[in-house]
Amino acid sequence: MSRKKLYGGVEGGATHTTAMIFNQDGTKIAEMEGGSTNLFQIGMVETNNRISALVKKCFAQVGISNNTTLDGLGLSLSGCEREETNLELLTDLSKRFPGLARHYQVCSDTVGTLATATDSGGIVLIAGTGSNALLVNPDGSVHRCGGWGHILGDEGSAWWIALTAVKLYMDHLDNFNSAPHDINVVQEIIFNHFEIKDRFGILPHTYDEFSKAKYAGLTKKLAEGANRGDAMCRWLFRAAGRGLSQHIVALSGTVSTQLIKAEGGLRIVCVGSVWNSWNLLKPGFLEGMQPRNDRDVEIAEYTMVQLNVGMATGAAYLGAKEAGWRLPRNFQNNVIKFYHHVS
Repeated sequence: MSRKKLYGGVEGGATHTTAMIFNQDGTKIAEMEGGSTNLFQIGMVETNNRISALVKKCFAQVGISNNTTLDGLGLSLSGCEREETNLELLTDLSKRFPGLARHYQVCSDTVGTLATATDSGGIVLIAGTGSNALLVNPDGSVHRCGGWGHILGDEGSAWWIALTAVKLYMDHLDNFNSAPHDINVVQEIIFNHFEIKDRFGILPHTYDEFSKAKYAGLTKKLAEGANRGDAMCRWLFRAAGRGLSQHIVALSGTVSTQLIKAEGGLRIVCVGSVWNSWNLLKPGFLEGMQPRNDRDVEIAEYTMVQLNVGMATGAAYLGAKEAGWRLPRNFQNNVIKFYHHVS
């Protein structure tokens, strides 16, 4: 009797990576986590080393031979936005780990995220350390907004909220621009987070010892301040909500009629820790959903969901598809609806 075929999915970002193994019946049999697999941070060779190691750890978790070959492996990785880059990564992986899988699909983390939630298209809106949006229409056409990193983008993200707080604070003390609300609570949060005694202490964290993750970590504490009622903290999250919804508005003119007229309207898959503060983001998000010009289309109805399963699930779906197999799935169980809007 032939063995059941196995399919894998790897979802990797700048901070951590998850690998999953499914059997052909769609049952997840293994899951392991590891560090970053962003090839622009750690390089292509190390990225593929970590991918192979995680898959092998999944094998060990369930007592499968280390030499097992997956029938399909989907790689949904941050940084894999361009076909040229994806082909280079796959070529290196296949050369150095030839028995890892028979078929591969390499795509960005946003594509894998959407595949976890639906196979009929929609928008992924990421608001974690960074931010970006991806639209996939039913005809397969893809459109993007954002994803350009903390210098050129990341509006509405944890990084953006933290930087905006620091910039508002510095400008207010310089009398360059007045903050819209009292700045004292924000100052206390900034000082405690960076463990500094005056505003000059911010400079090493911003330049010589800069860490995007360290900066973004400030946002969790700002959210706590907002939930306690501080007006300045609440203003920051309202502004972030506007920035996030404007990603949707920017893509609105390219959304297919089929998605707009679907049951529940346009489906928006929301990923990232900033969405944990939806109550704070919501007022600004709704404000920002209004069309800005004649290129924008009003989205009268939309449903916002979050994933109820790991994003590596969608990567496995894509890997199996590349191998000619449709893994059984239940999208209703894969997501949780948290907001529905009708104008």
